[in-house]
Amino acid sequence: MTIKFDGNPLSLVGEQVKVGDVAPDFTATNNDLKDVYFKDTKGVRIILTVPSIDTPVCDLETRTFNSKATSIPNVSIYTISMDLPFAQSRWCAAHGIKNVTTLSDYKDRLVGKNYGTYIKELGLLTRAAFVVDSTNKIVYVEYLDEITEQPNYNAILKAASEAK
Repeated sequence: MTIKFDGNPLSLVGEQVKVGDVAPDFTATNNDLKDVYFKDTKGVRIILTVPSIDTPVCDLETRTFNSKATSIPNVSIYTISMDLPFAQSRWCAAHGIKNVTTLSDYKDRLVGKNYGTYIKELGLLTRAAFVVDSTNKIVYVEYLDEITEQPNYNAILKAASEAK
């Protein structure tokens, strides 16, 4: 799949997922440098991949989901980037992020590989959103064609609120 960054084409590595697929497992690193296994998460989950939490669009996206998270009970939201856990922790503390869990794919790049979000030329994750129901079925997928654009917040939140 080809995406764009400021209009310039880039290549994604890995297998893109689609609605109806079983969500691929992955391991990512939390802000305490501990491994988080997707298979150990439960309930409805929103998984957001972003290039870097400390850039304007990624910042806005994560803060928007942080503020809207409380409107949907029993939904967990994860923002995943290649940023080091130290940087993610610092950013979350500076912006009062309490309702979104940030994870880093820096070590194994399994999110990028398993969800087809790894940008070959940049070594970052593309902007994408996935909603996974409590049976681990993917019920919403959005790969943005242009990674500087924002995702469809309303569609993501609607899919999460309708998921079981």
